[in-house]
Amino acid sequence: MNILLLGSGGREFSFARSISKSKKLTKLFIAPGNGGTEQFGENVAINPNDFETIKIFCVDNKINMVVVGPEDPLVNGIVDFFDNDKVLKTIPIIGPSKAGAILEGSKKYAKEFMQKFNIPTARYNSYTKETIEDAYKFLEELKAPYVLKADGLAAGKGVIIPTTLEEAKSELASLFDKFGDASSNVVIEEYLHGIELSVFVLTDTVKYKVLPNAKDYKRIGEGDTGLNTGGMGAVSPVPFADDEFMKKVNDRIIKPTVDGLKSENIKYNGFVFIGLMNVDGEPFVIEYNVRMGDPETEVVLPRIETDLVELFEATVNGTLDNVEMKINPQTAITVMVVSGGYPENYAKGYEITGCQNVTDSIVFHCGTQKENDKLLTQGGRVLTVTSFGNSIQETLDKSYASINKINFKDMFFRKDIGQDLLKY
Repeated sequence: MNILLLGSGGREFSFARSISKSKKLTKLFIAPGNGGTEQFGENVAINPNDFETIKIFCVDNKINMVVVGPEDPLVNGIVDFFDNDKVLKTIPIIGPSKAGAILEGSKKYAKEFMQKFNIPTARYNSYTKETIEDAYKFLEELKAPYVLKADGLAAGKGVIIPTTLEEAKSELASLFDKFGDASSNVVIEEYLHGIELSVFVLTDTVKYKVLPNAKDYKRIGEGDTGLNTGGMGAVSPVPFADDEFMKKVNDRIIKPTVDGLKSENIKYNGFVFIGLMNVDGEPFVIEYNVRMGDPETEVVLPRIETDLVELFEATVNGTLDNVEMKINPQTAITVMVVSGGYPENYAKGYEITGCQNVTDSIVFHCGTQKENDKLLTQGGRVLTVTSFGNSIQETLDKSYASINKINFKDMFFRKDIGQDLLKY
């Protein structure tokens, strides 16, 4: 098969790495890819949201499958674009239709979906600038801290957690204008006290496979302090997510979610990423995403030993129950290496050295580019380093030892990834 993978981050590097191992693969193209993905296939300079150019490329290169990494093209309707085109509709595409992608594209819609299908989640309401006085009253009913969410896509930065009522009102007033249309509607939620968990499901809206779970670390600072980021590291599996807890997740959340998609007649051949909170052993949904997470993908996919392309084919063909999913039981931990100043202002174009010296871990490229045979920083999150081990501490030690072999100007990483899980 000739496969086109859309995207350019660490998630897509991880997909490219796994797809490249498939015995079903003829050639892999990554659009646009990054400074590391070319080791698995051919990078092509196409924007994942340029559907017309993607169409021409698919026809010219006899593409047999498209895998969509990021959320933007899904929310913008790339699956519908393929389905409604007489040339493209025979090409399977991994990802939900536009109607399914609204689960991530609108926080308000996602909460209404959970409510409709009795999926446990935090108490909430949604507001516009015109109803800000009502929003203030709702905030006064809640206890600190508070959760404010931009309704639309905000590159992982649309969630604010103020710790005082005064701060919550101030943040709310400025949030409506912060992300354009994405924050013209704001969801206010009750804060859930617990520990987070990411659960990933591959589904065709009838059958589904639950992938390895993970926990990611969103704050820039150690001890989960400072600004929210796209993610600073991840651990899989999560030790508190035992069989009993995961049965609750499956019965109360995964199955009702998949059944809900089916009952709404939503076409969905792809991933559901369920962000959960474990509150005293009870699971609650924080949010849905309609693609894999980053950096969670860098610990989830390396643990899957089954041919990923076979899983994708089974998703499209409705035969997921015929595929046995083999999982590496070891612990996988990834640590994100970022540019100084991230998630605010940071410089680009610094040379990265030492990746070739890493032998005990996998180095995933996130925000990198190649220029005249030099590897340069291109984004805020630059690299992520994944290791395997028989315990969290052993795995952490491997990742940090590997990171110490890598260098670029102003590089930064958290030194406490996974430390909170050592007590389990």
